[in-house]
Amino acid sequence: MNPEFETESLAGLNAAQREAVLHFEGPMLVLAGAGSGKTRVLTTRIARLVEHHGVDPTRILAVTFTNKAAGEMRDRISRLLGHEPKGMWCGTFHAIGARLLRANAAAVGRAPNFTIYDEDDSIAVIKRVMEASGISTKAWSAKAIASLISDAKNALVSPDEYASLALDPVSRNASVVYRNLEVALRNANAVTFDDLLTLPVQLLSGDEGLRRRLGSRFQFILVDEYQDTNRAQYQFIKLLGAEHSNVVVVGDDDQSIYGWRGADIRNILDFEREFPNARVVRLEENYRSTPNILEVANAAISANVGRKGKTLRPTRPAGERATVVATLDDRDEADWVVEEIMSRMSSENRSARDFAVLYRTNAQSRSMEDALRKHALPYRLVGAVRFYDRREIRDLMAYLKLIANPADDEAFRRAVAVPKRGLGDTTIETLAGAARGAGIPMLEAAALPNLVSTIRPAARAGLVAFAELIGRFRDMARESSVDELLRDLVDTLKFGDYLRADSPEQARDRIENVSALIDGAVETVVDYGGEIGLTPLDHFLQTAMLVAGTDQLDPSAEAVTLMTMHNAKGLEYRVVFITGIEDGLFPTSQSFDDPAKLEEERRLFYVGITRAEQKLYLTHSESRRRNGEIVGAIPSRFLRDIPAGMLEERSTMRAKTSGRHSWTNTSSRKTHAVPEWRSAKRDWAAESQDEPAYVPGERVRHTTFGTGTIFEIGGTGRDVKATITFDDDDVGSKTIKLAYTKLERE
Repeated sequence: MNPEFETESLAGLNAAQREAVLHFEGPMLVLAGAGSGKTRVLTTRIARLVEHHGVDPTRILAVTFTNKAAGEMRDRISRLLGHEPKGMWCGTFHAIGARLLRANAAAVGRAPNFTIYDEDDSIAVIKRVMEASGISTKAWSAKAIASLISDAKNALVSPDEYASLALDPVSRNASVVYRNLEVALRNANAVTFDDLLTLPVQLLSGDEGLRRRLGSRFQFILVDEYQDTNRAQYQFIKLLGAEHSNVVVVGDDDQSIYGWRGADIRNILDFEREFPNARVVRLEENYRSTPNILEVANAAISANVGRKGKTLRPTRPAGERATVVATLDDRDEADWVVEEIMSRMSSENRSARDFAVLYRTNAQSRSMEDALRKHALPYRLVGAVRFYDRREIRDLMAYLKLIANPADDEAFRRAVAVPKRGLGDTTIETLAGAARGAGIPMLEAAALPNLVSTIRPAARAGLVAFAELIGRFRDMARESSVDELLRDLVDTLKFGDYLRADSPEQARDRIENVSALIDGAVETVVDYGGEIGLTPLDHFLQTAMLVAGTDQLDPSAEAVTLMTMHNAKGLEYRVVFITGIEDGLFPTSQSFDDPAKLEEERRLFYVGITRAEQKLYLTHSESRRRNGEIVGAIPSRFLRDIPAGMLEERSTMRAKTSGRHSWTNTSSRKTHAVPEWRSAKRDWAAESQDEPAYVPGERVRHTTFGTGTIFEIGGTGRDVKATITFDDDDVGSKTIKLAYTKLERE
């Protein structure tokens, strides 16, 4: 044991943090409030396991939810130890799942070089499965069916079980696709994001020997952001921790905001039931926000019933009160926010990167972007098109995927089409049919001209040339680095010329994106601890597929940040504006009659509030543009949970002179009428501000056609249409204009 390490590592920890770090064996639940130093606790605990208790790093598994968090954790542990903890598994659930699958690929019907399909890839293969299964892609949305299958996988519902539960037409079609999808994925040597979570559970559940070996190897398991785990992730940790129960989970039930994508808050609320001897430690001292902000956060979340219960305690000196601002409309709101940012930048010598504007839905960014552009203030939009989703990047990535995995037919289809080779849709579909008939991938079929004798000779020659091109690059990939491979590929394809000819006005930006892709390949460090089957190209592709939008954020960028509150989780800014705090928008109308959803919306509000370090603004408007029309709005019910006196109340000049507010003096509560958000008697709106009144998957009743399920929503304003699949097979699927139809919710 190193005495200096013992002294230095524990120095500065508060009592609760110290308790969590010093705990050695046995399960533990660390309820870590926002800004309470949970990352420091996790990294110090791991370093102490290695340095003080002599635990081999190979016996430690640390799971996070973002690549950025995993990288920061590894860096901090290395600094604490003075060396890298070689052999420790530290990464996201998806990355660890991929690693486990590559080491045991044959057991799940794959080869170690399998491709990871992103959402677009998954929807594309689902469309082909639908077509092969006789399910119309026009009558049924592939995206909706993909969502249903994703939900089933993450809940660990098998295709057989799902089929037995499928009662409505949408689910019945989804069950057919779900059953046939696995065959298509195996044939393509591919997995989806969901498979990275569910296949490891199947692997561990079906192979007791493997489960025992891995359970014995990972003597200590630590999981961050445990409140965001879904059924599959929970089961994965449970299976691995069954041997020793040395499972430490860190999370905050008050920040569980991903129920809509399968996260189950019960995983954290019921942890002590699963591990009866678990120690519970509450981290309640907040090192991020001023007391003024924390009292608003505590008041906001206290209205929730389904929570463990804790109170954030400040460690910083008092600051400004949080401010609630009434605005006339969304344009007035955006103008006021930008002017306030510019004012504070000038008077307080702040940088643009100190400010973040948060909102409930992505559509709200439009008016804010307009105002920022009008004032020439730089901004960055988180949640816009991800770098790896840009068309030119997807095109090149298709080549890399096909080079790495010749069985990937989706990659073949995209790569063979760029640049154009005179190979039309008919040629490609004929090739696909011949490949299916022969039981081989499309790339292999392309190299066999006699297999597709009905294709014209020039097209057959083009297919052979393409197959030879991929073959050459497969040989090159065995020796070359990924950046060298990309440079040669771009030169061989004359990709720059293609971009300039295809889209001259955007060519410069696209060529710069290609350069950035090559630079990213240079920076990729292959450090996978001897992972089976993971070549440098495999590693690069896996990293690219699993990177999240927030992982790419540059904290030093001189720009105001715009993002949804879901994207803001885990981040912090000096000054935060939460905009659009209106009933129907935040919380959404779908949560009004669903207590569980309303509590999740309130947790999202809490997450937004606790992103602020020094100043918090809450804004709402009297009206807002929605689907091309102006809709009246009223302040959110969440504001009523905050006691009078905690918030400074202001209104814009336009709201004072043109709006319905009766007060003129914001310096004294006694000189103006009670704000609408203080009134408990208000007839709260029942219509969503920024989304259709109905959502896909909702059950409705039509006066003529009977009951059915909304499959898709489209259009704007009075032209909003719903495609509804009715339960009566004779009625089938119909597209109906909502402005002229009265539907009843079931």
